[in-house]
Amino acid sequence: MKTIRRLYFYAVSIISIEVVMWGIISLLRSMFNAQQVVDSASTLAQALSLILVGVPIFLVHWLWAQRVSASDEEEKTSSLRAIFLYGILLGTLIPVVQNTLALIDRIFLTASNLYTTRAIVGSTQTWSDNLIAIAINLLIAAYFWSVLKDEWRTLPETENYAEIRRLSRFIWMLYGLLMVIYGAQQALDYAFTLSTGTVLGMIGRETIVNAIALLVIGSPIWFFSWRILQDGLDDSSERESYLRLGILYLLSLGGVIIVLTAGGTLLYMTLMFAFGDGKLFTDFVQDIGGPISIGVPFAVVWAYYGKWLSEQFAFDANGARRAGKQRLYSYILSLLGLGATFFAVQSLLSVVIDLMTGAEYLGSGGFASPLASALAFLVVGLPLWLLTWRPMQAQALLENDEGDHARRSIIRKTYLYLVLFVAVIGGMISAGGLIFTLINAVLGGSTGDFASSALNTLQTLVLFVVLMLYHLSALRKDGAAKADVLAEKQASFRVLVFDHDGKFGEDVKAVFAKRAPKLQLTVLNASEKPAKDVKADAIILPASLAVDLPRNLEAWIKSFGGNRFIVNDEAAGVFWMSDFGHAADSAKAMAEGEDIRPQSPKRMTSVWTYVAYVFAALFACQMLFTLTMLGISAVTGGF
Repeated sequence: MKTIRRLYFYAVSIISIEVVMWGIISLLRSMFNAQQVVDSASTLAQALSLILVGVPIFLVHWLWAQRVSASDEEEKTSSLRAIFLYGILLGTLIPVVQNTLALIDRIFLTASNLYTTRAIVGSTQTWSDNLIAIAINLLIAAYFWSVLKDEWRTLPETENYAEIRRLSRFIWMLYGLLMVIYGAQQALDYAFTLSTGTVLGMIGRETIVNAIALLVIGSPIWFFSWRILQDGLDDSSERESYLRLGILYLLSLGGVIIVLTAGGTLLYMTLMFAFGDGKLFTDFVQDIGGPISIGVPFAVVWAYYGKWLSEQFAFDANGARRAGKQRLYSYILSLLGLGATFFAVQSLLSVVIDLMTGAEYLGSGGFASPLASALAFLVVGLPLWLLTWRPMQAQALLENDEGDHARRSIIRKTYLYLVLFVAVIGGMISAGGLIFTLINAVLGGSTGDFASSALNTLQTLVLFVVLMLYHLSALRKDGAAKADVLAEKQASFRVLVFDHDGKFGEDVKAVFAKRAPKLQLTVLNASEKPAKDVKADAIILPASLAVDLPRNLEAWIKSFGGNRFIVNDEAAGVFWMSDFGHAADSAKAMAEGEDIRPQSPKRMTSVWTYVAYVFAALFACQMLFTLTMLGISAVTGGF
């Protein structure tokens, strides 16, 4: 109930303050912009309406939030309040950066004797528009920054705020990195255009000016935000943060994928030029500037953040967990390499079949285009697959604990079954297409080029079958080795069950017979003292017995050095709590005559941190996608 109320008040507060802020900005812009004199009445009315409606709504909700936060520690330390405070800083400071970028970009364009309408952002704005937006956003940001500083000084528990602060810092880092990468891409693309001597007069010069403006604004943002994140690594919570790990995965994998895509495009263009596509050398140089300008910045991102990803793996002292993190990275790349290799081999065989059957290629490139495309995919995909799959396969074949962990890895199982799924579905579709082609030909239907169609479908079917058989053999080897190792481990593991009513032991035995039949399970009567020669690796106790140990068992259980499993046997008045917060909430619910909730309230409140993570991931993906779309416009041709 409190969470829903909290969400309502903070959502209304952030929306209303944005309405008020942009209403003030619109009002001041209309006063200083002479071009809006004609529309001054409507502009003034609109701005005043936003302010008059937004101010009272904001004050009512924000003052309530402040009052409750001052009197209730749960409200003060909630994740939603932290998300609001850091979110409003992002919502005010990012417009400050954007308006600063627009202002500087237009200054650079004016100094270069270029039209300001060619600015990358804010091309139709004036200096007063930008300065007003910067000033008002900074004022609002300064107020909430002071509130946030006061919060940090008085917080009784900082975990939620630390998580959201870390998230905010990574957003700033990605935001700055986006501008740096795009600025570098634009500068490199302009360099290739300039090298061909095709730039006439002022055409294209705005590209380098825009690039410089992006680098001037983006570089400090990226540098300082990343340095702050790096300086925080002395704290174990920062080193072990899954958010940090996820961001490094995103940057490293995104970098390698875009580099390989750009490299494949570059190879395709080079092969097409070598096959004689009719382009002049200057046009060819200008064309390859697109993929190179994209590939080089992302290669730097891949190399730099790939190094830090390796460092992040090393932070984990648990060897099995560390190997699992590395395994995820390798299998993702292996899957991409396998897909590219499969497509390349299928395309090459298709070209060979078409040439053998005399199929004619239409278009100026003839068979050169599909051949160049297939070779480009093969050169990019095959090394990637071999360099990532072979080490993972060699690790899974080891006859030790490392190999056992590798074979039992859920990541490896997901990879193998995903490939098998694609192979089976692809083979089924190919087989259906082949049967249709044969039956259609027998019945005298229109077949077109029957030989080419049948052979192409057949070779696709064969490739899917080979793909399926290879990965099925890997899965079977894993299963055989895993079964032997696990059976040996389970057979040597001893579990001792203490039964207090005759029914508990039988219930445990029935469940173990279904789910863990190989374990050595022994049931003892809790009223009897265990023999001296009884040994166990783990014991199972009913909850009612654990809170009221018989004297004959108390000394033995206290001296037991193995693991203890406490199972809730629904004894009257015995409830197991997951943490102190759960105990407090459960006691309050019982006092109010309600049923006890099984969830931990701590987990309930942390849901909003995960929600913030989801939105941050979407924001990061959107920024990278925007960068790719802006940069890919420079790439001509393609696979």
